[in-house]
Amino acid sequence: MLTIGCHLSASDGYLAMAKESVRIGANTFQFFTRNPRGGAAKAIDEKDIAAFHAYCKENGIHVILAHAPYTLNAASADPKVLEFCENTMRDDLLRMEYTPGNLYNFHPGSHVKQGTEKGIALISDMLNRVLTKDQTTTVLLETMAGKGSEVGSHFEEIRAIIDRVEYREKLGVCLDTCHVSDAGYDIIHNLDDVLAEFDRVIGFDRLRAIHLNDSMNPPGAHKDRHARIGEGHIGQEALFRVINHQKLRHLPFYLETPQTDNDGYAAEIAMLKNAYMEDNQSRT
Repeated sequence: MLTIGCHLSASDGYLAMAKESVRIGANTFQFFTRNPRGGAAKAIDEKDIAAFHAYCKENGIHVILAHAPYTLNAASADPKVLEFCENTMRDDLLRMEYTPGNLYNFHPGSHVKQGTEKGIALISDMLNRVLTKDQTTTVLLETMAGKGSEVGSHFEEIRAIIDRVEYREKLGVCLDTCHVSDAGYDIIHNLDDVLAEFDRVIGFDRLRAIHLNDSMNPPGAHKDRHARIGEGHIGQEALFRVINHQKLRHLPFYLETPQTDNDGYAAEIAMLKNAYMEDNQSRT
């Protein structure tokens, strides 16, 4: 079974997101923990959470993915930005325990002329202050496109962060197809080689989710502009190979493609379900 969902608005609560997922044919979803540009999070409604858990059980909603706001920069040179990042992530992870055992994704950060090594040290130091041995949420480092001074466009940078973290068993990776293509990894013609490199550098046990996006730019552009499935430079067939690959097909996939409404996501989800091979013969 293909586990597929998209990014939904959390403004109406968890139950509303679960119901919208079912309406558009999804069985998982992603959401921002708060305004993507920062700010205070909406108070948790425990009745909504209880209804959400019951609805998910009845309707087969699988692992959900919370996305940190874009304003988090754990590699910033500004102490106030670092403090905001740490406080926000710590609060988000406490809130995630209302939906235990799920995923929390964040962009590692931009070193802002401090250098990649300094950025890696700052990110891992922040994670060491925030992660706890008792949390049930797995925190995912997202692979990045390499725009500007972003950290995480090379698998080695992700691995270097993980290696410096004490509770590294709480860490995983979210691979974004647009980002890795823009970073220069050839998932169009050499998906097997890219995955072999990921396994060699990071390890497949760390790969917990896929952001499934086409790219408006050619491989290696370092731009990070998502496109709808089949409307970008990666292309429909290459992304079909991703969802059917024997080493990826069991993972949850989350669409972040540009849409005018959720019905656009519904059309993409239906297309991907149709392309998913339900037998055990995977495309490689």
